This record gives sequence, C-alpha cells and structure tokens, in this order.
Amino acid sequence: MKLVYVTSSLPHGPLEAFVLPEIAALERLGHEVWIVPMWPRGGRVHDDAERHRERTLSAPVVSAAIVKDAVRGLPRSLPLLSRTLRTKPRIAGKNLIVHPKAVWLARRLQELEPEHVHAHWAAASATLAMVAAELAQVPWSLTAHRWDIREANVLRAKAQSACFVRAISEGGARELEQRVALDGWHPVLLRMGVELPARTATPRDGAKLRLVTPASLLPVKGHRYLLEALAGLEGVSLDLAGAGPLRGELEQRALGLPVTFLGPVSHAELLAGLQDGRWDAVVLPSAPTPEGDQEGVPVSLIEAMAAGVPVVSTDCGSIPELVTAGSGLLVPAADPAALRHALESLRDPELRRRLSKGGRERVEHEFDVDRVATELAERFAAC
Repeated sequence: MKLVYVTSSLPHGPLEAFVLPEIAALERLGHEVWIVPMWPRGGRVHDDAERHRERTLSAPVVSAAIVKDAVRGLPRSLPLLSRTLRTKPRIAGKNLIVHPKAVWLARRLQELEPEHVHAHWAAASATLAMVAAELAQVPWSLTAHRWDIREANVLRAKAQSACFVRAISEGGARELEQRVALDGWHPVLLRMGVELPARTATPRDGAKLRLVTPASLLPVKGHRYLLEALAGLEGVSLDLAGAGPLRGELEQRALGLPVTFLGPVSHAELLAGLQDGRWDAVVLPSAPTPEGDQEGVPVSLIEAMAAGVPVVSTDCGSIPELVTAGSGLLVPAADPAALRHALESLRDPELRRRLSKGGRERVEHEFDVDRVATELAERFAAC
C-alpha cells in the first residue's frame, strides 16, 4: 500500500521520534510511506528521520501556493470548514489556520493516489488529515495520544469521519469514548511500538548510578522532583536529554548537583547509548499538572525497557499500564522522597539485572513495533 502519515512536525524538529519506528516497520512490510508535517518547524534532529527526506511533503502552514489552492477549492471545502469551526474559538482558530493547507494536501493526495491517510495526534494535524482525505476521497484514520484528547478538537466529527481512531493507552481509550459519546462507537486500542534491539545493555556491577531522563523540559515530565530527590545523593549522576521552556528554571534548580543538560539528542544516538549501557537506569519523574495534563504511555520508557535498561517512573497517567511489577520501579508522582528511595534501591546490581530482564520481557509481550505495524497495516487495508 501507499500510505500518507500526517504529523505535527516530523521529520523536522526534536519531537515525535516515537513515530519513526512505526513508519520503518511499515516499510519493512513492503508499504510505501509518505510524511506530511503540518508545521515543518526546525531542522532534522533525528538521524533516522533523514532517510524519509525524499518522501516528505514539507510545506509551510500558509504560503502563496497554498492560499491559491485553497481559493480554487473553496466551494467544495466550505462545508468541511464549517464543521471544523463548531468548537471553542481558540481551537476553531487552529482549524481555520490549517484549512488552506488541507485543500492543498487534497490536491497532493490526488496526485499521489495513496490507499490510506493516517494522522498522529487528534488535534489540528487530524483536522488537516480529515479535510484533505475527505476532499480527495481517501480513507483515513488517526492515532490519539494524551493532551490532544483533552483538547477535544471536534473529536466527534473526526470519529464519525475516520475509518478508525486508535488509542495507545487504556486511559486514552476511556477518555475518547467519554468525549466522543456516540452510541456503539469505540476506539481501537493499539500501543505505540518500538524496535526490539538484538543488542541490549549489560547491567554493571557497583553501587554508582548513571541516570538519564529523555524527555522534553515540560511541567508534566516532573524534572523538578527528580532534582529534589538527587540532593545529597552520593555516587549518582544525571543526564537530561531534551529541550523545552523549563530549561532555565531547571538549570537554576540543578546548581551544585551532578546534572548535565544534553539538549536535544537524536533518536539514533539515544538508542545507541541505551544499548551500549551508557546509563544504568532511565528515570521519568512525571507528575500531573494543575491544568490536568498527564502522561500517556511514554515511548522513552518503552525504548529503555526494550534495550534492557531498568526504568524508574511514577504512577502518573497511563504509565502503570507499561511499568508493571517486576518490569520497573513505580513511585507516587510528585514525591521526591519516594523517588530518592527508589534510586537508592537501584544501587543493588542484582535488582538492576532483574529489572533489565523483566522490562525487556514486558515490551516483547505488548510493545513490539513489528506486531503493531502488522495490525495497523491490516486495519489500513480493511478501510
């Protein structure tokens, strides 16, 4: 099949690296995948995104060519525009901004003639995909993650239009059902998968710990609680891999602590570091925000577990769906003392070895990207 994946920015910028293994797995199955970033902002941070350059349709959100296409297609697209504006003003504004690009994309779809369009995120990128796919008369679907479900960008209209809506967590599936509220409608629960590396980390002996937190520097990731937990701990170092608006604040909190800010790290480099045993554990101290933001199932943890690296995280959002007994350590969210205790327990090399084995087995059971891609492709074909 020829498939079109609509993303937020991928392959541009540091985010959405978790989509790359899925696309690669679909290509291994023999499918041709094109990528359309809604907003192609930033350079290509991830080395494994470079291979998709020739099959990426990068265009600004708005340009003279896009506006020209939109004006030409306005009579046909007006009913679709009207449907996407029936929401809160802020969200309607986002949909209005992407509408011209959706008309432009519809023309590209008619040229490419794909069998299916799939959007990641239920927000504006799904609006772009929905309008373009309907205009081009191509079946489409979407993957909803976490914040995008809560944003509720014309979710019911998208559920009615899409061939299927995929949730990647049980919590996300429940929230989708509540927000869509259509009799007999249910999302498809299908996890985000990762590649299972043949080479995995070998846990070291000794009580010293090298930790990494691969996460955007955002409130929901809970970095501040980890920095509080590190205060006074001897023989522990932390690398923070990621960028975000909290960097300045976190740098101030980290003064005097053995913390290194790595900035954006390419997906390939991060995976290689995990498999090579560069770090003894991955720590993700996520915590709910006052605005209600919570974690889905973080791919950074899935990738660490697949590489045989022990993980420590919190009971925030859907993380307990991944980190179960014996596959990692879970502590209450926003609790630096509990986090500190978990880190102290990881000084035991035997515990690290058990968690390394248990984490890998957990991912093999439910998060193997080749199995996920096979089911996705079957659903695309059935559409």
